[in-house]
Amino acid sequence: MGQMRLNKIIADAGITSRRGADELIESGRVSVDGITIREMGSKFDPELVQVMVDGETITRSLSKSYLVLHKPKGVLSTMYDPDGRPSLSDFIDLRKERLFHVGRLDKDSEGLILLTNDGDLTFRATHPSFGLEKTYIIEHEGKLPTGIDKILLKGIELEDGMGRVLTYKELSPTWLEVSIHEGRYHIIRRLMEAVDVQVLRLIRTNFGPISLGDTPEGRWRNLNEGELTNLRNVLGL
Repeated sequence: MGQMRLNKIIADAGITSRRGADELIESGRVSVDGITIREMGSKFDPELVQVMVDGETITRSLSKSYLVLHKPKGVLSTMYDPDGRPSLSDFIDLRKERLFHVGRLDKDSEGLILLTNDGDLTFRATHPSFGLEKTYIIEHEGKLPTGIDKILLKGIELEDGMGRVLTYKELSPTWLEVSIHEGRYHIIRRLMEAVDVQVLRLIRTNFGPISLGDTPEGRWRNLNEGELTNLRNVLGL
């Protein structure tokens, strides 16, 4: 195999991009054969050394996978849970390559989660500067307050700064659709609470150009070539 830059070895494992790997190295979270490495540009033969990130051995992925999973309610947005609670790995085939979730949905939310071992794509898709638009449908209780659309589109001051939706559409008397580009903790639920809307269900239907489509709850599918091309174009890859 020959020697490779450490940041590429980490990126090839699908954890993050090379830039993100440099940050991991600089912060002392990477070790090679038990020795913490902080020097940028360090090279190693990935077949001859053990590389660990945060104490966990990583494995390079020679092929890339891109999956859409329809996460059910009550499932944690993590691949494994030490307490045995339902997690994403319960719903996908356990393959040789390790997959990582791109972004999160809270436990009580449902819908589209992207899984991949492409570190560069993961880094860009979750970085605020790229601002991928995400679409959600919301089942709510009761009649909506008057003027809620204008309030949400203009923005609301939350405890961690201004939050707003990019689009707003009422689908029926009990369902509405919004889109947002940020990924702050419980951002949509907090916006709805701020306008006195009780959320019964929250489902992510789109992640950038990727749509959940008719993927059944608890099932997954591979991205097709067109979807992957569109996603890469949006992220500048």
